[in-house]
Amino acid sequence: MADKNTKVVNQSDGMFGFVFFLAFIGAAVYFVKQSTGMLVFLLAILKAFVWPAYVTYELLKLLGV
Repeated sequence: MADKNTKVVNQSDGMFGFVFFLAFIGAAVYFVKQSTGMLVFLLAILKAFVWPAYVTYELLKLLGV
């Protein structure tokens, strides 16, 4: 039983969370396939995490923002 000061928050990301997870896995596979050593492998995983930032930057640059 909740008292007056308790707030209930329901959050649903829907399919976006799953789509972003699949995009990360796809990017990780793409970059890891190109890696040749352990350091390059670690950099490939890092690239898989940050590639959306590069895409956003290039898109904004293309739009002239």
